[in-house]
Amino acid sequence: MASITVRSGKLRLDFRVHGERCREQTALTDTESNRRKLKKVLTNIDADIRLGCFVYRDYFPGSSKATKFYHLDNAAAKRKLEMSSHYNIAHNQLAICDNVTFSDFAHEWFEVNQPRWKQSYRETLTIILNRYLLPVFGHHVINGINRAEILKFRAELSLNEKQISNDYINHIMTPLRMILSEAADRYEFRSPFENIKALRVEKRDVNPFSLSEVRHFLHHIRSDFQPYYTVRFFTGMRTAEIDGLKWKYVDFENGYIRIRETLVNGRPETAKTDGSVREIQMSNIVREALLNQKIVSEHKSDYVFCTKSGTPLDHRNVRDRIWKPTLKHLGLEYRRPYETRHTAATLWLAAGEAPEWIARQMGHANTKMLFEVYSRFVPNLTRQDGSAFEALLSKHLQGDDL
Repeated sequence: MASITVRSGKLRLDFRVHGERCREQTALTDTESNRRKLKKVLTNIDADIRLGCFVYRDYFPGSSKATKFYHLDNAAAKRKLEMSSHYNIAHNQLAICDNVTFSDFAHEWFEVNQPRWKQSYRETLTIILNRYLLPVFGHHVINGINRAEILKFRAELSLNEKQISNDYINHIMTPLRMILSEAADRYEFRSPFENIKALRVEKRDVNPFSLSEVRHFLHHIRSDFQPYYTVRFFTGMRTAEIDGLKWKYVDFENGYIRIRETLVNGRPETAKTDGSVREIQMSNIVREALLNQKIVSEHKSDYVFCTKSGTPLDHRNVRDRIWKPTLKHLGLEYRRPYETRHTAATLWLAAGEAPEWIARQMGHANTKMLFEVYSRFVPNLTRQDGSAFEALLSKHLQGDDL
């Protein structure tokens, strides 16, 4: 690594080129101003070396090294000439890059990109930057971060953060990858994040309710929350979607619930993805639940489900004060409230609904997830487990119809 040293009270440059260590004495005294000047020289030297355009005699014409590197200097000078005007652009980019810290670039990257992010995502990135990335990489020169340092950082996250999962570690690494990739594109260096694969994340098993469990739950849930959970169980809406549902999106005339907004951290936001913007068809039980809820809350709040004072629900409060106590009272094992969404999917599949229709109700882009995640529950509910095929074969084999 290039450095500035002092010898006999004068500053000296110490760097490596062509596999050799080179020291060049200057006549400059050791002052802060002179150190800044020489730092710029080292930056320019490094940029030229990386471009293959470092001509030793241009920097140190009276040095013995200039004679030693005569032929190498000629080749570098030729390359520099061939690059023509592009050389100045590339050299300046590299020189500038050597003075840009990860912290500076990360803040600029955040400011430029934040207008297109949802507020909840901006808050998540702020936490990741301030808690994890900036304390480790903040003072590094942006193009000085290497692959080994990145892998070491990730390994230490696994060791030092007791409750951190591989999934969350991947979430931490994502903005690091994005920042380094953006810097690499801008300053034309190779991103050290290339070929670093995400940690393997074990898929969480879904644990939907059976239809009898749903009935049991709805029969014993607190009456003021019965419509809320009825809609959750039989529409597959996400927590943020049902908590953010407003009356203007409930179309009783055509029998649809329009998903247009969500509620995240107590604030309205747009739907999770473009595919999440959808119309959910009301079943009779959902329609009845919404009509009952309309009597209670329509004139109290814009939100379908709200508190007594008309404010939006806090999903954590509902989980701890309503969901958990009810499961415990019924002797049912704990499940995440999100299992209501999985329950809707498995019940629709068990009823024989078209997978394409179910995917649209769920806000999925296609039916892939249905078959990967939910289909294994269908045999337990409908006996569509191959027995029908066995019966068909048996019938035709016995009748010699095959």
